[in-house]
Amino acid sequence: MRLLLLLSLLGVAPVWAKDKTTTSSSTTETDATTTGSLLTVEGTISTVSAEATVPTGDYLSYTSTITLSTDSAGEVYTSVVTGNETGTATKTTTVTTTSGNSTETTTQTTTSVSVTVLVGGQTATGNSTANATSTTSAAATSTSQVVNTQPCNGYPEFCARQYSNITMVTAHNSPFVRPGNIASNQALDVTSQLNDGIRMLQFQTHLVNGTMYLCHTSCELLNMGPLEDYLTTVAKWMKKNPYDVVTILVGNGDYVAPGNYTSAFQNSGILDYVYTPSVIPMSVDDWPTLSSMILNGNRLVVFMDYEANQSKIPWLMDEFTQIWETPFSPVNRDFPCTIQRPPGLSANASKSHMYMANHNLNLEVSIAGLDMLIPNTALLDVTNAVSGYGSLGRMANNCSEKWNRPPNFLLVDYYNYGNFNGSVFEVAAKMNGVNYTAKCCDVTSGASMPITGRRTAVFMTFIAGLHLLSYL
Repeated sequence: MRLLLLLSLLGVAPVWAKDKTTTSSSTTETDATTTGSLLTVEGTISTVSAEATVPTGDYLSYTSTITLSTDSAGEVYTSVVTGNETGTATKTTTVTTTSGNSTETTTQTTTSVSVTVLVGGQTATGNSTANATSTTSAAATSTSQVVNTQPCNGYPEFCARQYSNITMVTAHNSPFVRPGNIASNQALDVTSQLNDGIRMLQFQTHLVNGTMYLCHTSCELLNMGPLEDYLTTVAKWMKKNPYDVVTILVGNGDYVAPGNYTSAFQNSGILDYVYTPSVIPMSVDDWPTLSSMILNGNRLVVFMDYEANQSKIPWLMDEFTQIWETPFSPVNRDFPCTIQRPPGLSANASKSHMYMANHNLNLEVSIAGLDMLIPNTALLDVTNAVSGYGSLGRMANNCSEKWNRPPNFLLVDYYNYGNFNGSVFEVAAKMNGVNYTAKCCDVTSGASMPITGRRTAVFMTFIAGLHLLSYL
């Protein structure tokens, strides 16, 4: 009996259900929704139309902002960079150390032969100030002009913009790239993602025997190895690309203390680039410009969804006091641009937050009592498209109209798919008011095809068989 049940679940004698498509139209758009069972084996496997279970945890709140003026050792850092396009650059760093009742101040001045001018894509004359602590000077004559041609995050126009005033494409579950595994969310590895223009990397982690691993839902389903290895790869890319600001969003799958993450960041070398905020929490007006972050070497922004403790680890920032999200892992192609997390955040309070548009369409599949979310890969070309019902472009436009500003982060699965290669980056460029001219997508890592159709069902029956065997 057990063998027959397992053979049935492994797809030896499956019954394939036909998809049923219903279409309703209006004067402006066609609303096409596909429903029906993915696979039915004596009624044990089917798609679920209900919304996905929303992760939850402790949500922090602050009645006032906390100013960070010292590090854990009691040191205060101030840095000023001055210079001109082809002349001499001088960097003066003052370190003030307070211990007990005594204070010691040390000033170090270094000089180099040139400095990169990062003042935005516009022409600057005279004295151009990028921000309060980074000033670039040019000779003020009737003919002298300084024009920045060095892109920041791919565009010269971004250099003078605040970090909070840029729309970035986010790779949902960035590390989860494994051909043939239904738990994968991307086709290209993290180096390719960054090469193509991804600037936020999101992933889920689990602590196993004292080591932080990159696991999707569970480490038995998909384990992409230690977090430290992944961060080492990102650090190497950042070293080779000194004019890019990268953001990481850590999913704390086990709700463990934030101290469990520090060794992976330290050992990987990526902590050298980390940005420490000036206040807690950061409002949209508090963020520095990209040029400031780049010139000061603080080009890595790190958020964590749950259990962050910025009083102990200031650089590991709490997500939901600074970013709000639209509905998690949506299964609804309408992609409503409403606030889901943190719960209870008012529209007025949301104005101080950046926000993320979750645009990764899912199927929720129930297998022998085990509920799983899997990417709806059959609709990727539409979901990641520039326009049309269910598209990323449509959601971005709707969000911009609803909140009077574009999303800061566009979270997607299989970013290299769409109505054309690079369509997700085209959407972001439109939100940013720039022209997308880059080429997408990197194939050096060998893109894996997402699992679709019959392959999805066969894989799901295999997982179901393993799951049921544990009860037999």
